[in-house]
Amino acid sequence: MTPFGRTFRLVCDDPAVPVVEGLLRAQGFDFEPEPFFVHARRLVREPFPLGESLAARFGLVYIQDRSSMLPPLTLAPPVGASVLDMCSAPGSKTGLLSRLVGPQGFVFASEPSADRLATLRANLRRTGSVNTATAKAMAQDLPFADGTWGHIQLDPPCSGWGTVDKNPKVMEVWSGSKTAPLVALQKTLLEKAVALLRPGGVVLYSTCTTNIEENEDQTAWALETLDLDLAPLAEPAGFVFEPPHRPGLDGVLRVAEDSDGQGFFLARFTKRGAPSATPVAPAQKKDLPGTRLNLAKMVGGDGLDLTRLPRGEVYDFGGKAFFLHERALALMPDSLRWQGFPLGKVAGKGDRAKFTPGPLARMLLAEDPARAACDVFEADDTGILERLLTGQSVPFRQGGGSVGLYYRGLAVGWLARKGGRVLWSAK
Repeated sequence: MTPFGRTFRLVCDDPAVPVVEGLLRAQGFDFEPEPFFVHARRLVREPFPLGESLAARFGLVYIQDRSSMLPPLTLAPPVGASVLDMCSAPGSKTGLLSRLVGPQGFVFASEPSADRLATLRANLRRTGSVNTATAKAMAQDLPFADGTWGHIQLDPPCSGWGTVDKNPKVMEVWSGSKTAPLVALQKTLLEKAVALLRPGGVVLYSTCTTNIEENEDQTAWALETLDLDLAPLAEPAGFVFEPPHRPGLDGVLRVAEDSDGQGFFLARFTKRGAPSATPVAPAQKKDLPGTRLNLAKMVGGDGLDLTRLPRGEVYDFGGKAFFLHERALALMPDSLRWQGFPLGKVAGKGDRAKFTPGPLARMLLAEDPARAACDVFEADDTGILERLLTGQSVPFRQGGGSVGLYYRGLAVGWLARKGGRVLWSAK
């Protein structure tokens, strides 16, 4: 691995790219495009940590190692696809998958650790990944019916030898026979992935280690043992790859040590059998424990733009409004406790129930501020945004309801109104 500038990706649609890049440059950052993904960038000037930038704090950019972007890009789910991300935290790959499949696509992410699940959910919330759902679950125990998924991303726990520049002790922690439990778990997860994959479906197996036992050996085992064929991968531009460390595995990718980015291994498989024209039967459903909401008819709903939400429903669970994608409603079995995307808070009941959008629920704002049904605060310089993010309130006209925050025409989030002032309330 060679020294290189920090990499990140833009979390916005193509028309907003100049605005987000301009926001970064206004704070002194400079960067150049990466050749392997249209929204990937490499920093060439970082006046202070990128994670503290306005763009990062508003969820308009996401810091991610360039190699870590490869699994979603090589899985390459089409727009509108449903994807299972089996080992998801901290959510870097989940968030990229969310962007790739688009609003009408769906990504389900599982994570067994409560702390890591909280990080996953926070990252998805900040990046506006409204087409996702999450659950605290061990991936090998997910209760989906066999053949449910057409695309699966499996980036299992591994020894992490490819991250030695960032984690110098990783080779010592996972040396020798210490990797045996990881190798066994990876096999279990591969078996589960194949069971959940429909015939003709695709699973992308990846690790951030250089260990042959977790990479080429696992690939060979999967081809010999499971109902899988290897789907050769083209080499993305901008990386140096080395040949596989076992013969007969042409088409897997191993990021070389002298390449920019972490050491990564990727293998793409397809499940044998003809794709079925019959859709997977919906999971058996009981009534959800929450209350279904019609945001448009609630107090505060008249200022929302609901056209940017995917197809689905909104439910009140204990005073919090969550968006539940229609694919989640169809696929999630009753035995799985899962969570949709948080949109805001609910207070009161019946005709007096009030909805308050969360600060980061920018998908409830009109793309064009001139067409917004809510009051709009338009910021043209970074000074105003910096004041808001440091907890300061700024003057605004009197009125009621939340205020849409835009930066040079780009929807950023929602401000709370306090008398004749507005403030940013996200923690």
